[in-house]
Amino acid sequence: MSTTLAAASAGLDFTTAQKLLVIALCALTAYISHMALAVFNDGARPFMLDFIHGRTTRNAMTAVAFGLSAGFIFGLGAPMALSSGVLNPWLVFLPTDILGILSPKKWLAPILGAAWGAVVVFGLSGANRVAHELPVDFLTAMQQMSTPILFLFTLFPVLAITKQFGRLRGGIAGVVELAMVLLTMKLWPDLFAGALAMAAGVLMLLGFAVVRDLKQRRADRQAGVAEPVPDADDPMASLFSASAARLRKHLPVFMVLGAGLAVLGQMHIFGGGEATSFLIAKGQYAEAAQVDLYRVFGFIPLIATTALASGAYGIAGFTLVAPLGYLMPNPWVAAVVGALVFAGEVLALSYIGKWLGKLPSVRDSSEHLRNAISNTLDLAILFGSLMAANAMGGGLGILIVGGLFLLNEAMGRVVVRMAAAPAAVLVGGILLNVLYWLDLFTPVKVA
Repeated sequence: MSTTLAAASAGLDFTTAQKLLVIALCALTAYISHMALAVFNDGARPFMLDFIHGRTTRNAMTAVAFGLSAGFIFGLGAPMALSSGVLNPWLVFLPTDILGILSPKKWLAPILGAAWGAVVVFGLSGANRVAHELPVDFLTAMQQMSTPILFLFTLFPVLAITKQFGRLRGGIAGVVELAMVLLTMKLWPDLFAGALAMAAGVLMLLGFAVVRDLKQRRADRQAGVAEPVPDADDPMASLFSASAARLRKHLPVFMVLGAGLAVLGQMHIFGGGEATSFLIAKGQYAEAAQVDLYRVFGFIPLIATTALASGAYGIAGFTLVAPLGYLMPNPWVAAVVGALVFAGEVLALSYIGKWLGKLPSVRDSSEHLRNAISNTLDLAILFGSLMAANAMGGGLGILIVGGLFLLNEAMGRVVVRMAAAPAAVLVGGILLNVLYWLDLFTPVKVA
């Protein structure tokens, strides 16, 4: 596998159908956000219950959504799209969360969302072309981020196993993953080397969790401990039931959303995750689907419980629809599959919540998976950003980008850590171009 991608200029040039789909999806997701039916930002979802019941004003909720999303939009979403040539949910759907909640009128929300979609499909391609014509081509340099993101991301199941089940099992998982990477490189050099390793790691984690839960239930039965009986008067159970009913009431809207997301994935202009964007840019759609599907295990419990508690679902659902879309043979099949999958998710929410209550170790595994994903990506993105800094500016580039990252840390993380390094690369690239025009810097040739 090559360490860098083809120039990003090959991406972000959308067909008319692709442009219309992105604009329509942005309009739809802004409308859904305005109706408080779903938001993409997992951090904003717990606040939606008060918003739905009128205990939080629209302006206050907008401030919450903007505060939680702005860093990811400009620090992660835009740089990842420009460097990979593939759209991502932070760039497309976080702004529609904000615009939908901000809109004072129902009819205005889809107009604002459509306007953002137009900015994405028309503005990014222009920015991409201009950036590649600069003396310091920092977008091509940012493609250096692909290798550390793809390969370090492979280790997230190992970290999760170590945190939940201890060093011994974590060490075993690490050895198994390394062996799988070496085997894939040797026997299937055209595949992404981390795909099978991640599969093995996630299966080991789930296996350990299920075995622990089954042993605990067997021990409880032998000790005569009765399983808890649901209390009909439990206020949380009543809330979960009301939230599930509210979402089922709007099932047709969610089916349209699922269809659109699946078609977007099938067009291969959208990636559901950081690593996925680079795999799609390389045309490795099966591997991209694998990587996104492994992430699902970390997010189903979070999305299900927050949706049941708040009454607002996730814009991407359980994140199953997009990776399934990557594999679909045509948009029509993708639309049908996406609609059915989203319908199944919404209808199954209550059952999933009850099932998770019976498997606490599996539920805990999702928390460890999410933390492990964040930890691996924090390191991978920082390391990749420093590689990009070196490619575009040598030691001076590292000084500027690394200095901006450290300054952000010292200032209390004005920009969230995961987004700080790519944002620093963009700022550093602009600054290096200014220094070139002042005749204070000679660009480094990017391989």
